[in-house]
Amino acid sequence: MTHKSRIFQINETSILVEFDEKNDQNLLSYLLNLKKELSTDSHEQVLQIINTYNSLLIIYKFTINNFYDVKKRILEKISDVNIGNNLKLQIKKIPVCYDLDYGWDLELLSENLDLSIDQIIKKHSEVIYTVFFIGFLPGFPYLGGLDSLLFYRRKSKPRRQILAGSVGIADKQTGIYPIDSPGGWQIIGRSPIQLFNKNHSEQLCFLQAGDRIQFERISKDEFEYIQSQTNYNKW
Repeated sequence: MTHKSRIFQINETSILVEFDEKNDQNLLSYLLNLKKELSTDSHEQVLQIINTYNSLLIIYKFTINNFYDVKKRILEKISDVNIGNNLKLQIKKIPVCYDLDYGWDLELLSENLDLSIDQIIKKHSEVIYTVFFIGFLPGFPYLGGLDSLLFYRRKSKPRRQILAGSVGIADKQTGIYPIDSPGGWQIIGRSPIQLFNKNHSEQLCFLQAGDRIQFERISKDEFEYIQSQTNYNKW
């Protein structure tokens, strides 16, 4: 399979690699393999590689003095990298309370999507999602796989504060706010799981690109119990 790419120098230490393909699990697998190959091959030179739906941002530890030499090495990797699937087989269960106290926009979505609240919850929680990338906030997962019947636009006026753990829908995506933050996504529930832990020594984010997750409906009492546990945020 040929991957058509465009390579740009963003600043003195960063290069962006963009691909033309539709963002799907095949492209995600390729991006994660390419990311691994670039990190392994140039681990002493690369500070960080960040993937999105169809691109990689490569941040180097040094100033890029000869862009074309670096571009040539990247193109070699693009041609040689293994296309094999490296998405996680294990499915992580994410508990979510869809009570109206946490699902602030469930009634709005129910009215505008012509679905009952129970139908929205069922459609949202029965899908196995893929984490395409982490962005916007530390630990915020952009998830692929949302049922098309749940597609709905962002709010025209964002809220000043969304609570950590809030689960939202925006356009064709669903995601989870890892920390308290302003935001314009339509909020349908809240999870007691902490997605970002700055004190974790090895893994700051609970979810990683390539993970597969499924939401699991819990009651308000279950939510409060899980959140009250001192180790609920350890992974």
